[in-house]
Amino acid sequence: MRGLVIRNTGSWYVVRTDDGRLIDSKIKGNFRLKGIRSTNPVAVGDFVQIVINAEGTAFITEIEDRKNYIIRKASNLSKQSHIIAANVDQVFLIVTVNHPQTSTIFIDRFLASAEAYRVPVSLIFNKTDRYDADDLRYMKGMMHLYTTIGYPCHTCSALLSEGIEELRRSLKGKTTLLSGHSGVGKSTLLNTLIPDLHVRTAEISAAHNTGMHTTTFSEMFDLPEGGCLIDTPGIKGFGTFDFEKEEVAHYFREIFQASTDCKYNNCTHTHEPGCAVRRAVEEHLISESRYTSYLNMLEDQNESKYRQSY
Repeated sequence: MRGLVIRNTGSWYVVRTDDGRLIDSKIKGNFRLKGIRSTNPVAVGDFVQIVINAEGTAFITEIEDRKNYIIRKASNLSKQSHIIAANVDQVFLIVTVNHPQTSTIFIDRFLASAEAYRVPVSLIFNKTDRYDADDLRYMKGMMHLYTTIGYPCHTCSALLSEGIEELRRSLKGKTTLLSGHSGVGKSTLLNTLIPDLHVRTAEISAAHNTGMHTTTFSEMFDLPEGGCLIDTPGIKGFGTFDFEKEEVAHYFREIFQASTDCKYNNCTHTHEPGCAVRRAVEEHLISESRYTSYLNMLEDQNESKYRQSY
């Protein structure tokens, strides 16, 4: 029987069958013997085949081929991956310039991974009601940077329901993943977009300006106007998975474009003479923050860095 995984609670999955039933399901043991180097071989958004047993629960026996997925390095197991969601039409990456601040390195790592797996991303700048003049100037600068590169940017205040109608238009009829740090307002945004949900929210830590987890598992919710949202737990760091050093530049759009003028085909854009990328950074045609993120990702083969968040 075919179904769609709409919830992942760790050891159990909720599968919505093609005829509309919700079946608690588990992975059949031999899944873990197929070389899937992942903490969660099945993800929300996967289409699966299940076999229902006498108790009314089921075994997942097969995962259908995915059109795409968002993946990151597992937080505690550096040799394994964590699939955040599968078969999505787009991602809304929720970012905040304060309360808490989302770093450009985190944003750029997420965007690069999405590029690698062909997933469109829009940046949603939330909590505009809480920003002072300096915060707003910084936000406008970030929006200009990412819009210029080609990533759509939106502003909203989920708390005050400002900017929500524009988001609704972008969500209609699509499967959208919500992601971002803890504390950026994903749960509040979800409650605003789907008023009957009443997803739990929490205040950020005043002492550290960081968020606390309120979503503890991934789940898909149907939108009133059609389409669905996948809500996921907040993530601290975003370790890229299975990137070769020579591939990293391909996933930074403006760096890849500039690299066609480099003197050497195998240029790493770090020290080589005749590097068009470094020249573009010096001439402010490529932002220093994006170049810093690129250099940061080149260090990912150093496995020890995943023992700490960044």
